[in-house]
Amino acid sequence: MRSTRATGAIERLNSRSDTHRYSMVRTAAELFYLVQRLPDLPPEKLSEALPLDEFVRFVNGFGPQKPKRISKLDTAFEKQLIKKDQA
Repeated sequence: MRSTRATGAIERLNSRSDTHRYSMVRTAAELFYLVQRLPDLPPEKLSEALPLDEFVRFVNGFGPQKPKRISKLDTAFEKQLIKKDQA
């Protein structure tokens, strides 16, 4: 089953979002679309039916994003690169 990547993308989206719960629907034509489930309401369709790669790209860019972690070493390395370019 190839939908493992899509399932992982949905899990990451749900972990980034505190209040909303998302899920995916897979069609017979092997296309996927994103739905939002709210209590006491029918599921709301949030995307068109997309092939797997496009669906994963869409879900990864949807919703709140986590800031990228930058270590002290990364910061120091960037400073060195700036100094090297100026010299």
